[in-house]
Amino acid sequence: MSTAVAESDHGVRSLPIHRLLPELLRDPANVLAGIGADADGEIVRLNLGPVRHYLVSHPDHVQHVLRGNSANFTRGGSFWRPLHRLFGASVMSDGETWALSRGILQPVFTARNVNSLAGRMAEAIAEGVAEWEEAVEAGQPIHVPTRIADVVNKTVIRILFADKITLAEAERIAPAFDSIATATLVRAVLPFVPNVVPMPGDRAFRRALRTVDDVVFPLVRKYRGRPTDDQDIFSVLARARDADGGELGDQWVRDNLVAMFATATETTIGALTWLWPLLARHPEVTSRLYEEIDRVVGDGPVGPSHLADLVYTKQVIQEVLRLHPVGWLFPRAVVEPEVIGGVRFRSGDTLLISPYVTHRLTRLWDRPEEFDPDRFAPERTAHRHRYAYFPFGGGPHQCLGMHLFNLESQLIVATILSRFRLTSCVPTIATPQAAVSLRPREEVEITLRPTTRQEK
Repeated sequence: MSTAVAESDHGVRSLPIHRLLPELLRDPANVLAGIGADADGEIVRLNLGPVRHYLVSHPDHVQHVLRGNSANFTRGGSFWRPLHRLFGASVMSDGETWALSRGILQPVFTARNVNSLAGRMAEAIAEGVAEWEEAVEAGQPIHVPTRIADVVNKTVIRILFADKITLAEAERIAPAFDSIATATLVRAVLPFVPNVVPMPGDRAFRRALRTVDDVVFPLVRKYRGRPTDDQDIFSVLARARDADGGELGDQWVRDNLVAMFATATETTIGALTWLWPLLARHPEVTSRLYEEIDRVVGDGPVGPSHLADLVYTKQVIQEVLRLHPVGWLFPRAVVEPEVIGGVRFRSGDTLLISPYVTHRLTRLWDRPEEFDPDRFAPERTAHRHRYAYFPFGGGPHQCLGMHLFNLESQLIVATILSRFRLTSCVPTIATPQAAVSLRPREEVEITLRPTTRQEK
């Protein structure tokens, strides 16, 4: 791809919109990854309209933006507008509203609290996976996104929301989140278009937002008046007070409930959908998984006591998130002028930070496009840059649910593979559909068979 140099940016590489736009609309994640690979960690300006956009991929620069001086790089600007309409003044916002929400919710997601829930989580996962048995026995394909979502939603509802959301209500919300994720793509790629100008996806977004509100607001009104001392998310938000001790309104509770349900489910469902095509293409990885899980778990149910010994299982999940980080794009708006990597940013500029791009830089990763869980063997991670791998973001805004994801995903993978063997997957090569989250463009289906006692 040929480039032009923008003189006002003191020599920074600049790519014009007419060259970028058609490909960005078709495949934004891989287009940005290609630009990042060509630049090899250097900052690149993307001419996407009147607001200046820059791709920032070097781990030193990423670390500075997300952690080093994070207050100067906020969740603002046009890329965040659709998400702000969904999540409002919640833990997914910025400034004082974000700080208040995060401070209230953080105790729910401490390692200590999540670990205390692990036993109940394992039981819920076992019940959810057991519901696959009839289809497996009949040789029927398993539609992965739907079946994984069933397991994750039941687990999250029971453990984090204390069954205050019914499964039927969750099943109404989940498709709405899916619709919102894809409906916002065009606006994300064309951030300079004002909201008053109709765009593809706007109508679907509004419909989905109404569905979310129709489900969540009645739940807020139902439970706010009777908070308990429990540590589920509903109870924590119902008890919450602002800095002056005043009540927080229904809208604030709604915004945080929606944010936490979305973030507590989306990453796990997404990552464990990407897993199966990779396992189908790499039988040597699958065999090592079977060996470890069978050896560690034996004939009994998977439980928290097994997690410390499921080392390779954890590596596989980490490598899935390296190749396919569900949260693939973390835009930031510049508050005050600042220089990073020799490039001067102005107030209002937008920085595009993408783990999908950084995770593919050859200066950081050998054979970056290959699936190799041994990258995450302890001896190979000790000297890796902290921001060479950041699927959960970093700094003050690092995902609250990171520890929950690690624990839950290991339990789900170990539970499935202790009970079943993978016989086929369609497709074996999944391609990314980049929206708010990164998901396979294709419908992923697998065929399983029961694990025999002899195989264990």
